[in-house]
Amino acid sequence: MTLGELEELDVVLNVPADLDEFWSSCLAAAAAHPLDVRRSPVQTRLTTLTHEEFSFAGDGGDRINAWLVRPAGARQPLPAVVEFVGYGGGRGLAEERLTWASAGYAHLVVDTRGQGAVWGGGGSTPDPAGSDVSAPGFLTRGVLDRERYYYRRVYVDAVRAVQAARGLPDVDPGAVSVAGASQGGALALAAGSLAEGVRAVMADVPFLSWFRRAVLVAPTDPYAELVRYLAVHRDRVEQVLGTLDYFDVAHLASRATAPALISLALMDRVCPPSTVWAAHRSYGGPADLAVYPFNDHEGGQVHHWRRQLTWLSGVLAGGPAPQDRPA
Repeated sequence: MTLGELEELDVVLNVPADLDEFWSSCLAAAAAHPLDVRRSPVQTRLTTLTHEEFSFAGDGGDRINAWLVRPAGARQPLPAVVEFVGYGGGRGLAEERLTWASAGYAHLVVDTRGQGAVWGGGGSTPDPAGSDVSAPGFLTRGVLDRERYYYRRVYVDAVRAVQAARGLPDVDPGAVSVAGASQGGALALAAGSLAEGVRAVMADVPFLSWFRRAVLVAPTDPYAELVRYLAVHRDRVEQVLGTLDYFDVAHLASRATAPALISLALMDRVCPPSTVWAAHRSYGGPADLAVYPFNDHEGGQVHHWRRQLTWLSGVLAGGPAPQDRPA
């Protein structure tokens, strides 16, 4: 679809009436577990950055691993970027992601539980929870029950990552932003919608948006995992889609208030442009859209990071820190 066609698209969302109640319950259950942040130095041969092994208690108290990368010698509390990783990847090696810290930010690169064996330098965070019958991949794990669905745990982990970053003495709690591409972009939108005090949201070609359309139009994995599952479980279509409605970032994004920069690639076969458009259209705060007309799911890559860097500097310089929502 062209950008003009997207602008004319009738985006019909199926937002559950108890969406807020569900997520309030999930986050309240997680809050019963202390964050239990742990950090320890990691030796590398890089002289301009410092690296730390970092972990915190995610959903159910499960330990979630991350890297914390900072400019060497930084003294004052720094603005921070919490980055989430694309589908199948992990936090990688300590030296893999250097750009945000090189630009003067504290950079928290967060593992996705159970992932990290498909591409990149790997992950190191297991998912202790089991699953019922599912198709290969992660999209159908526990999909018959919103309380047991895989992404329930992952979204709570993302919120807890923001909380962990905001609590660090060397991070400015009013200048913590979230970022990621594909699955990472979806987690950035989820965290920006559910976590307190997020300063800015940067979601690149986000996944997990407008599921009910994605399963009809996406020609390839990961959405095809759902298609294969539903092709076998013909009697469970509405049950599955009903679960997914609680995790659709196009539904959650209306709860977000922080400024956002969302990117969309018009030739994207993995996250069809119409599904990304739905997340942008429903976003509750001010949202800029970066469009890459001739790119597939790679999106803008470093070209877009340069845009993010300029955009985020402007956001941080342009207004007061966010206020936590009243209880």
